[in-house]
Amino acid sequence: MQFINGLLTWIGPWTWKHGRLPNVGTIMAVQRQKFRMRILLIPSIPTLSLVCGSILLALTFVSIMIGPLIDLRHFPNHSGPPPVPINLAVETRNPDASKLRLSELKDVPTQSDRSNLWASKFSEFYYGCSEPSRRFTSAVQDSHSKRYLTIAASGGLNQQRTGITDAVVVARMLNATLVVPKLDQKSFWKDKSNFGDIFDVDWFISFLSKDVVIVKELPEKFQKVVGRSHGMRVPRKCTQHCYENRVLPVLLKRHVVELTKFDYRLANKLDTDLQKLRCKVNYHALQFTNSISEMGQKLVDRMKKRSRRFLALHLRFEPDMLAFSGCYYGGGDKERRELGAIRKRWKTLHISSPDKERRHGKCPLTPQEVGLMLRALGFGSDLHLYVASGEVYGGEETLAPLKALFPNFYTKDTLASKEELEPFSSYSSRMAALDYIVCDQSDVFVTNNNGNMARMLAGRRRYFGHKPTIRPNAKKLNSLFLNRRNMTWDAFASRVRACQKGFMGEPNEVRPGRGEFHEYPFACICEHPDARERIEAILQHQSKSKSKNVGGLPTQNVEAHTEDESVVDDTDWLEKDEFDDNSQTQQRAGHEDYNPFIKTDEPELEEMLSD
Repeated sequence: MQFINGLLTWIGPWTWKHGRLPNVGTIMAVQRQKFRMRILLIPSIPTLSLVCGSILLALTFVSIMIGPLIDLRHFPNHSGPPPVPINLAVETRNPDASKLRLSELKDVPTQSDRSNLWASKFSEFYYGCSEPSRRFTSAVQDSHSKRYLTIAASGGLNQQRTGITDAVVVARMLNATLVVPKLDQKSFWKDKSNFGDIFDVDWFISFLSKDVVIVKELPEKFQKVVGRSHGMRVPRKCTQHCYENRVLPVLLKRHVVELTKFDYRLANKLDTDLQKLRCKVNYHALQFTNSISEMGQKLVDRMKKRSRRFLALHLRFEPDMLAFSGCYYGGGDKERRELGAIRKRWKTLHISSPDKERRHGKCPLTPQEVGLMLRALGFGSDLHLYVASGEVYGGEETLAPLKALFPNFYTKDTLASKEELEPFSSYSSRMAALDYIVCDQSDVFVTNNNGNMARMLAGRRRYFGHKPTIRPNAKKLNSLFLNRRNMTWDAFASRVRACQKGFMGEPNEVRPGRGEFHEYPFACICEHPDARERIEAILQHQSKSKSKNVGGLPTQNVEAHTEDESVVDDTDWLEKDEFDDNSQTQQRAGHEDYNPFIKTDEPELEEMLSD
């Protein structure tokens, strides 16, 4: 049967080629030729097997001598294929991107090597100013009696804070009476607190009485109108013209309008007096209740007792935050599975590319990366660190490297007893308010993200004296963390300091008008009359001192910020060769100092998950 099948397989193509069936002689000739070929190949089989066996033995010997070509320890959970496609560059970014092995910290020095990290060099020349011009008239009670504006804030504490601030400005635009805003009690945060549970209502109303009329509740005759659902939602970044066209006609007709999901619903650029009103609300009118303020101050005092100066870190590394970011943190299949399940909550989120998100600087720094950045900037192991955070993904294992770098590690839970925190612990906004107070009063504030609390505190600290506020230049730091093992600690630290120029909270780091207003309240930052002359004199003096030092003469008390540092290009460092410690191609920055009159470009702003 096998012979017949082979015969038919051969006859078909032959007939197609020659146009006729083959005769018996032709068929027998072809079969004899195939038989002879098989006979010739039989002796070569042992020879071929011997050659292949020799090659296999040789490869085995080579692998024993040089070790494995690929170290599988660099691939978390490598026993099976990943459940979703992922760029290999992300997978190999760091063997344990969120859990740096403690043994890898051996080359990190323990002592601080910089003394100028605790204060801004030019902050004394600037001050916060929120008083309006003379043309900004006072609010008149009678003109507001038939227009009532209510808003429903959205998100966590700080996202709602932006909504409350902007609501006052919108009420002023529409010449309306503002009803004390409703806080979000239904979203992810599930906090049942009312405005008066967090903020001092009476102070809020009285402090703004000359700017906007505010009442605690709607008059009874208008409450039924709101009950019939006359709520509306305006577009994000709505301008004054937008409100006058969309909201004012409804307000004139119905006498009351409720603006729902009110967060970031007001344009970034407004008239100067309206911007100053924003600052007046945010930095002066919104005061926490006595109970929150007193508990927050206790936490600050306890940190001050432990150390004359302390640094506060706002660490966003909760599972929901990481899932929303769409980034990958080195946890393998387990991380992808867990964060992927959480990410499904947001049905409108696009499919993310973890590698792209990280290269664009949109991924929050891990606890290990924050620790390495701070040590590279010059903070020693004796630093007292207050950490404001929620549930950290990975728990103590994730925090271990940060605690190893900074053993003096504190949170509100370690500074206060359960009994002291009991009135606040069931309310996420009140707990966030305690962290807000400690971070605001810290000597240096650092964040691993660009969320709402980070922005609000950055703006507040600028307004009240430009207290040092460090924002990671994540876009550039990503490449450094990727190549951390390919350079010495000194080289790594030098490049981190170069990356962070313009991200340390100095005055005028960003061009006026750029960036989000709550983070960069330029309209509310004034400079002293002689500020420019005095700053230029300081810069000239420093320049002369460095010139003498270059000439070989000793210069005492040269500030650390004048040290020799590598130039940071606009492009990311992606090639390994650029990190070769023996490379002679590294260019030096010529001891360039920070100049508050030279504006640097603002890095990309990206809204991440709420507070």
